[in-house]
Amino acid sequence: MDLAYLRAHPEHLPAFLTHQRIRETPVPGGSICTASRLTLDDGASLFAKSWGGATQPVPDGFFETEAAGLRWLRDAGGAPVPEVVAALPDLLALEWVEPGAATPRAAERLGRELAATHRAGAEAFGARWPGYIGALPADNTPSPGPWPGWFAERRLLPYLRLSTDNGALSAPDIALVEHVVARIEGYGGSEPPARVHGDLWPGNVLWAADGRAWLVDPAAHGGHRETDLAQLALFGGVPHLDRVLAGYREAWPLAEGWQARVPVHQLHLMLVHTALFGGAYRSAVRTTAEAALRG
Repeated sequence: MDLAYLRAHPEHLPAFLTHQRIRETPVPGGSICTASRLTLDDGASLFAKSWGGATQPVPDGFFETEAAGLRWLRDAGGAPVPEVVAALPDLLALEWVEPGAATPRAAERLGRELAATHRAGAEAFGARWPGYIGALPADNTPSPGPWPGWFAERRLLPYLRLSTDNGALSAPDIALVEHVVARIEGYGGSEPPARVHGDLWPGNVLWAADGRAWLVDPAAHGGHRETDLAQLALFGGVPHLDRVLAGYREAWPLAEGWQARVPVHQLHLMLVHTALFGGAYRSAVRTTAEAALRG
């Protein structure tokens, strides 16, 4: 099997893997999926992901949703996104991107290219496809906005409820988040929906040998562009974050007060973490909510 054949017949990929007709080398794939590097007969390489949750089936439309988001982001012509070669119910195969170094020059380019992705816009807040954030569903029902109410109803409250139900948050923690929600109209959001990655923590930026930073593992939808930028600062921050922001603001200046709004945008992923992983992230939710209220 070569790349041209696979592009024409992606449905044949599982059979070739089952019969060991393709060289498969395990690579890191995160906490949800199992990943491997596939080497085809013509020497081309692919990155393949399969569901790693052995105790539960693949969520309905999980890989198709990721593929739709990747294609949508790629169509923007901004930050580079791997080509989707095969999107099947239990398997996703993407263009292989050779890893490289994170440099200040690549970071500035990422900022400019991410601005171009955001500028491509979206028809509405949400998306035409069902959403996932990690292994959790995300409500992508298209909405005209405005952004504050949409963000509270679709990106904060659902994961607050899940984090409450699993016991990850205490009553004071819940009250803090609810206070942020009550003040959501004061956090800006007059901009139209941008084309956002939606899960742009530093681990979903792939620094490549071509001198660019590629976007992977999206939860793509129409959202607020500040959300992607805020997520880049999580968990220690993406390398050369200051240069990313400088490149971005050179291409598309941010609205006044954007720094104070960073914790509001970060609160979504913090609540996703308590919903998925429990109380280990309780202090992160609390700290983020407190910072949002101070802002």
